[in-house]
Amino acid sequence: MTTHKPRNMPIGLRARGTRTESDSLGEIHVPADHYWGAQTQRSLIHFDIGDDHMPKAVYHAYGYIKKAAAIVNARAGRLPRWKADVIVQVADEVIGGRLDDEFPLYVWQTGSGTQSNMNVNEVISNRAIQLLGGELGSKDPIHPNDDVNMGQSSNDTFVTAMHLAAVQAIEGTLIPAARRLRDDAAAKSRLWDDVVKIGRTHLEDATPLTVGQEWSGYVAQLDDAVDHLATTCKGLYRLAVGGTAVGTGLNAPPGFADEVAAELAGLTGYPFVGAPNKFAAQASCDALVRVSAAMRALAVPLFKFANDMRWLGSGPRTGLHELILPANEPGSSIMPGKVNPTQAEAMLMVCIQVMAFDTAVSTAGAEGNFELNAFRPLIIDNVLHAARILADMIDHFRTFLVQDARLDTGRLKENIERSIMMVTALSPEIGYDRAARIAHRALDEDLTLKEAALKSGVSESLFDRVVVPEQLTRPG
Repeated sequence: MTTHKPRNMPIGLRARGTRTESDSLGEIHVPADHYWGAQTQRSLIHFDIGDDHMPKAVYHAYGYIKKAAAIVNARAGRLPRWKADVIVQVADEVIGGRLDDEFPLYVWQTGSGTQSNMNVNEVISNRAIQLLGGELGSKDPIHPNDDVNMGQSSNDTFVTAMHLAAVQAIEGTLIPAARRLRDDAAAKSRLWDDVVKIGRTHLEDATPLTVGQEWSGYVAQLDDAVDHLATTCKGLYRLAVGGTAVGTGLNAPPGFADEVAAELAGLTGYPFVGAPNKFAAQASCDALVRVSAAMRALAVPLFKFANDMRWLGSGPRTGLHELILPANEPGSSIMPGKVNPTQAEAMLMVCIQVMAFDTAVSTAGAEGNFELNAFRPLIIDNVLHAARILADMIDHFRTFLVQDARLDTGRLKENIERSIMMVTALSPEIGYDRAARIAHRALDEDLTLKEAALKSGVSESLFDRVVVPEQLTRPG
């Protein structure tokens, strides 16, 4: 070692073949053209399961943790400044996704996430060694455990990375997407506030309301679900970092937990704090279970919204067809001219998947034993997957369906003219039983409600005064 000044070297290794690295179990060959080390390689051998890789967002979050820990350790004099500087430099590469190819591990691994933590430690160590002109795999002068992992354990940092990644995905992407949909739905509600239609209960005709009133229901449901999700996310601000192995903080210096949490808050812009009880923070994943349940709760009104839209757009000749849905692509390989409610169908599938994810998350959350929940990779993979597909789907649903949806005003008018449930307005004037007989007569004789009422002895002046569709939407 002749210098501790990082060089400006390109990311990536050109060497082919393998090099020898070691861990507590001995030596193992690793690819010479990658930065990971022995523990990462062992995981690739023993957990090459399926195509489900640990989400890159977890590693980006880990970049923040390693950066914050290095800054705190250097500030306290526990880590030489020059070591901290190069760790911070590489951590920034991790955060920015420049080292994504170096994180190949699978979701199905040790339940604590230890292998992913060591993957990060090894990559940062070797990349830092390269920048300092050293020999990869030597662990000198930047050691993956002693330097990069100083004051930390996989047991406290992996769940901390889970929280960071989940907050960034949900508050940074999902909630803004849901609020954009809410705002566009509210705009439709205002636009159609005075357009009268026939309501439906039990899939059968009911009394009138306006299209705007109907859409205001979707808006209110979204408001409640998004507010609940935002409130639930606050539980993710409490971080386990500093608890180390079992929550006691062994090998973490006094104040380390709160200092790292404060540093993470400054780096990310989110109000992270040290969890007041590290034993609960490490033995459970309750905050993530609650967030998953809140995403499921958001999927419920989204499911109803999409389902209503596809039914209201059914037709064009033999369905309800109160809504005219945008034609985004041909709907059939055999029926020319067919257009399907594809965005609504995709939304329904996403919502079903999110509900299924939540079942897995809640089950995994209940499975923690003693001082550690060992089902963390499954939990964070499902939480991040749910947040991603919900956010993407919401934006597609809003852009390609809601924004360009129009009303079939002719069908709405026809439905009003043929509705019989407006007889409800006559009931206080002529009594329930007589009103019911008029309704049945209209159906049996294929009459309009007015025709049936007049034939049943109701005066035209009374009918015209009482049965006014616009007034029935806002009684009183």
